[in-house]
Amino acid sequence: MATAIFYASSVGNTEDIAQRLSNKLDNIKTYNICDEGITKIQNYEKVIFGVSTWGDGDLQDDWEDSWGDFCEMDFTGKTIALFGLGDQDSYADTFVDGMGTMYDVLKEKGANIIGFTSVEGFLHEESSAQIDNEFVGLVIDEDNQNDLSDDRISKWVEGIKTQIL
Repeated sequence: MATAIFYASSVGNTEDIAQRLSNKLDNIKTYNICDEGITKIQNYEKVIFGVSTWGDGDLQDDWEDSWGDFCEMDFTGKTIALFGLGDQDSYADTFVDGMGTMYDVLKEKGANIIGFTSVEGFLHEESSAQIDNEFVGLVIDEDNQNDLSDDRISKWVEGIKTQIL
């Protein structure tokens, strides 16, 4: 099975990162769950999920709307990579918690999760997406560190490319 990216985006940042990732990964298919829903996830053995965190650690609205159905899916045997967007200055104590919420469900549902990244270079206080000194996926802060996004994307893609394509 091919690989696809599933994301949701309120203001366009997550969509932009999804497209940038797709471009670096041989133009794999992207799905905005607002338009496509989540049922096509089952068609793929390898999936990248993009989620932003809103307010005090909440999932983006479209993910929130699909969350019940998402939590019922079986991810056994699927290779999953995550990317999350957040604002480490305004929400330092819930930074990229949406990605942490997604990680917990995917892990419980049998996913093989790849693409952990270092917390080095981030100035947050807490995150449910952090295990020891690593985030459970690629972390992007377009609000405060957008100048670092291209480098973070490139390094992450190089680290997962052989496992996700």
